[in-house]
Amino acid sequence: MTFVYDFSEGTKEQTALLGGKGANLAEMTSLGLPVPNGFTITTEACIDYLAKEEELDTVLKKEIQLHISNLEQKTEKGFGNKNNPLLVSVRSGSKFSMPGMMDTILNLGLNDETVEALASKTSNGRFAYDCYRRLLQMFGDVVCGIDKNRFEDQLTFYKKKKGYLEDTDMTMEDWQYLVDVYKGVYQEVLHRPFPQDPIAQLFQAVEAVFRSWNNKRARTYRRLHQISDDLGTAVNIQEMVFGNSGFESGTGVAFTRNPATGERGIFGEFLLNAQGEDVVAGIRTPQPIEGLKQTMPDLYKEFEGIGKRLEAHYKDMQDIEFTIEDQKLYILQTRNGKRTAKASFNIAINLVEEGVLTKAEALQRITPLMITQLLHPVFDPKELDAAQVIAKGLPASPGAASGNVYFTAESAKAATLRGEKVILVRQETSPEDIEGMVVSEGIVTSRGGMTSHAAVVARGMGVCCVAGCEALQVDEFLEQIICGEHVFKAGDTLSVDGTTGTIYSGVIAMKQGNEQELLQKILGWAKEINQLKVYANAETPEDIKTALVLGADGIGLARTEHMFFGEDRISEMRKMILARDQRGLKAPLEKLKQYQKQDFRKIFQLMEGRPCTVRLLDPPLHEFLPRTGKEIEELAAASDRTPAQIRKRMNELEEQNPMLGHRGCRLAVSIPEIYEMQVRAIIETAVVVNQENKFETVPEIMIPLISTEEEMALLRNHLDKVIQEVLDGTQLEYKIGTMIETPRACLLADRIAQHADFFSFGTNDLTQLTFGFSRDDSGKFLGEYVDKKLLKDDPFQHLDEEGVGQLIKLAVTNIQKTAKQAKIGICGEVGGDPQSIRFLQQLPIDYVSCSPYRIPAALLTIAQGTKQ
Repeated sequence: MTFVYDFSEGTKEQTALLGGKGANLAEMTSLGLPVPNGFTITTEACIDYLAKEEELDTVLKKEIQLHISNLEQKTEKGFGNKNNPLLVSVRSGSKFSMPGMMDTILNLGLNDETVEALASKTSNGRFAYDCYRRLLQMFGDVVCGIDKNRFEDQLTFYKKKKGYLEDTDMTMEDWQYLVDVYKGVYQEVLHRPFPQDPIAQLFQAVEAVFRSWNNKRARTYRRLHQISDDLGTAVNIQEMVFGNSGFESGTGVAFTRNPATGERGIFGEFLLNAQGEDVVAGIRTPQPIEGLKQTMPDLYKEFEGIGKRLEAHYKDMQDIEFTIEDQKLYILQTRNGKRTAKASFNIAINLVEEGVLTKAEALQRITPLMITQLLHPVFDPKELDAAQVIAKGLPASPGAASGNVYFTAESAKAATLRGEKVILVRQETSPEDIEGMVVSEGIVTSRGGMTSHAAVVARGMGVCCVAGCEALQVDEFLEQIICGEHVFKAGDTLSVDGTTGTIYSGVIAMKQGNEQELLQKILGWAKEINQLKVYANAETPEDIKTALVLGADGIGLARTEHMFFGEDRISEMRKMILARDQRGLKAPLEKLKQYQKQDFRKIFQLMEGRPCTVRLLDPPLHEFLPRTGKEIEELAAASDRTPAQIRKRMNELEEQNPMLGHRGCRLAVSIPEIYEMQVRAIIETAVVVNQENKFETVPEIMIPLISTEEEMALLRNHLDKVIQEVLDGTQLEYKIGTMIETPRACLLADRIAQHADFFSFGTNDLTQLTFGFSRDDSGKFLGEYVDKKLLKDDPFQHLDEEGVGQLIKLAVTNIQKTAKQAKIGICGEVGGDPQSIRFLQQLPIDYVSCSPYRIPAALLTIAQGTKQ
């Protein structure tokens, strides 16, 4: 196996092997651009080294030495030569750009002898010793683990002592003195001197860059950007060119378009008489790139031409690092530039309009995260460095918000009426918290996972949410949070980042992320390509309007249980549940029916004939019952039951495991009147709406939690009879289907399909029942499962392809055996997850359904995965 490739041997397609930087250096070399000579040690070598956890392999060392010899021949310099020394840089470079996350070492090959040779050859002793002190500091920090402040403090103290303002004020004698001081730091900290053998320096540096793949900041960056830990980093060994050799030399970074706005034109910064880290580290204040146009006009024109050439070649905005050595330009790196969401959209659209990209190619330039950033307000990045992090939880709903902490729905509402911005903090939320959730800028829970009530509802509303933040001790009785030494009481201020799961103290300035015009253009292109439809999980007029604006093709899940928690409605619901007999059911059911007809009328009118799936009542009945003594007293006063009778009935309804108990279709088997009421409301409303409008509503009625063919047959036949009774000869097309949420339903889907017009997979419950994980409690341990690689991902966030995914695949195959024309969709939260969609897209399904604010990302992901 070859572990080392010369720049002349690779191509831009080999990013997995050579890393993005190495592949681009090889590509630019083949294009004849002014790239310093060098070679790349592959990611495979890194993976091999990290697996063995020992020094570099002997074979790899021989390959490196062979390529050093080749580099000596090309440059006519010698590595460690005392007359004409070759110096190299050692840089990381993974498949995906991770700027600043891993380590770099410059000027490698200098020692006490070669520094004198460099000084003599360049007739610039100040430059030579400046390079040496830089190597000592970088090598000490990156390779030996010496705190870089040990070096910086010495430099700062010396400059202050001498009255110097800038590093450029230092003389050769100053740098010679600092070199001796720095070598003393090595001896003091490591009890050994700085290594003088250049080959030993090189091998140690390569090992350090390999190890940096697993440093904390790199692992955090990969986690945030969903980059695999298994890729490894390449190492690029490249002949040094010197931007710090005088004021006809310099270094800089420039973009071929503005990374903040997407505007075309060179945008960047440079420094004269400096090396690359001076720009990146902010050691000196750089100048705008336009200044180079004044000081070196011919060189600027050359750089501008290279920038245009690279952008045309890569068909994307480029981020270019360059060095100028004695008025000669060198290109050290190019990569697709990091940019804001707004710039990403503008650049993609402009490249299509310029004829560089097709619409399909442009869509590949956008990521779901960019859409999230475009839609949701975000914290100003300039403010985050100074912000105090309090805790981290699950990034349950994207966006950002600052506000005053409150612990109950009532106090949140009251604070909002006083004009306050509110962060609602709960141990966990329930449907009765909805009024407090609606008025809150952000929601935080100390319990629950990514599909908990708080997470699902917050995503549906577009409210940022951090769930399962167990570091917070939430005392709802005392109305306070304790987190380590921090205590926050009602009215204190927190800031919540639902995109990263981070909670901060105090207020952080916001930046608006809403660019509807740009978004609509991109979504329009996606819908031109897509074969798989995207529906919304929505039932309120506000959610439906949002979903339609964001591109929904229909409603895949309207949850009727969410319609019963209003103050008037829950009272009637409680009366219905506590009724002694069918007679007692009649009055509350009739009132609930009228409420339902109001709801369905709004839904059908907004949808204007688009597909609309209404799920019949699903949750356990006890969720609707009163919780406090006051509520029990009020219910008793409004009904013919005493408080004691109500408590007795509540005890009868209590279940040990309610999520596996009396809910879904089981309600309809034991209390058929509930589903009868709902179906009558749906059909009566659809008939009236169709008569009043030109469009045709075809209601799709979903029966939840079916596990047996017999359940489906019984309920289908019963509901068909109720519907025909309502229609009484009136013509109305309708469909009755089911939500598949149990493993048994997947296995027997072909039998159930004999009685169903459509199917939708409820992946939240299906995942819960397949793993035996409680979706509300698994947040306590799933993080450790992922960290210890017992699971690749949290299966409630990303579809478990090997287990749940195979059950879905089997069920779809079985359904199509019996009912080829049956409509099939996914309505669990993974229906909006890009990673899950890429798997689901391989199946013969018709749609995915998700929260409104996840629709654009779903549309984009489907377009990116659609074969052209």
